[in-house]
Amino acid sequence: MPELPEVEALKDFLADHLVGREVVRVLPVAISVLKTYDPPVTAFEGREVTAVRRLGKFLDIEADGLHFVTHLARAGWLQWRDPLPDGPPRPGKGPLALRVALANGEGFDLTEAGTQKRLAVHVVRDPQEISGVARLGPDPLAADFDEARFAGLLEGERRRLKGALRDQSLIAGVGNAYSDEILHAARMSPFKLASSLTPEETGRLYEALRGTLTEAVERSHGLAAGRLKREKKSGLRVHGRAGEPCPVCGDTIREVSFSDSSLQYCPTCQTGGKPLADRRMSRLLK
Repeated sequence: MPELPEVEALKDFLADHLVGREVVRVLPVAISVLKTYDPPVTAFEGREVTAVRRLGKFLDIEADGLHFVTHLARAGWLQWRDPLPDGPPRPGKGPLALRVALANGEGFDLTEAGTQKRLAVHVVRDPQEISGVARLGPDPLAADFDEARFAGLLEGERRRLKGALRDQSLIAGVGNAYSDEILHAARMSPFKLASSLTPEETGRLYEALRGTLTEAVERSHGLAAGRLKREKKSGLRVHGRAGEPCPVCGDTIREVSFSDSSLQYCPTCQTGGKPLADRRMSRLLK
């Protein structure tokens, strides 16, 4: 799933390639991708793109006061086309969900692998009309997101750190991969209660949050859309690397599996050398 750093890089890439250009066609291929119907998606046609923004993990493309907002979800992606293929796209053939064509012959495709179909496109007059945008918490890379504000968000938070960091209404933009990376950098267990942090631990987690995301954004800056997935994977230290040695201490990276996701961590760096129980295996052994 694209998270804050990848969506930030996509935002910069699209700003360079879209702003000042006219959208001539918006072609939905999979009807499931459209989450709004008034105004119709065709209302975006004939307008000049004026801005591209990131809202958490949402991309907001504004054209003459109308907003094309997309969330790539777990298996979605954006592919830039220069030029676009000739002829209209064929429904039901491959992962293509929607195509946006510009007057200069360029454009982009939104694609989605798998069968869950969570990729979302909204055409709205105000992004706050979208419930997922309206509930977003503060952006962790915003200038006013200081340690005091972060501490206030965690105060009284009874969830474990892994779940709290991934909650978009608490902090916008962090998902499964970067929450693992942040907790590894902070040397904290993903199962530690957020409300139990000492002031020193809160400061350490804040620095890990800002530092991990800032470094990932810097690595992704200037990359073409097609290279972002590879860059994300290459920069991860623990997420997706179960069974490999920890790059900090050399211990074996472990995994905890859930019904629809998993987390990775280093026992030596994060849990005092104690492996966490794999919830999936625990259920099987009962």
